[in-house]
Amino acid sequence: MTAPPEKAFPVSWDQFHRDCRALTWRLNEVGPFHAIIAITRGGLVPAAIVARELGIRIIDTVCIASYDHTRQGDLNVLKGVSTEVAKLGGGSGKGLLIVDDLVDTGKTGRLVRSMMPDAHFAAVYAKPQGKPLVDTFITEVSQDTWIHFPWDTALSFQPPIRP
Repeated sequence: MTAPPEKAFPVSWDQFHRDCRALTWRLNEVGPFHAIIAITRGGLVPAAIVARELGIRIIDTVCIASYDHTRQGDLNVLKGVSTEVAKLGGGSGKGLLIVDDLVDTGKTGRLVRSMMPDAHFAAVYAKPQGKPLVDTFITEVSQDTWIHFPWDTALSFQPPIRP
């Protein structure tokens, strides 16, 4: 018996923008926020959209390497939250918004949450293992689904699920 095909969830630029705006509508009810902390690299695009829509001018990054294209490995913090932004959140993250494209296994989310435990954590997409870590998300996908983000794809033939 062969393994089932990968569950692919391709997301276009238009769909991603709509999903980010939907996330922003939910966040508008929770804020205001002093600043946004984008988890790089995936959180950069949604953070820019959220910042524009909510009028937030202070955007910081926490840079964590965890994926080698398709496999999640050990976490490596390349850059933490800046001192200036951490002060805005009183050192615990209160009034700060953490943004990522996806919460998957929760490894990255747990690490960032430990840095800023009182920050509001938002992701555009959530998988079951990571969902308990985020405060706000838009779409849940199954754990065995691979999301193909628009910045990682090009137009090409997609084979049918069942040939």
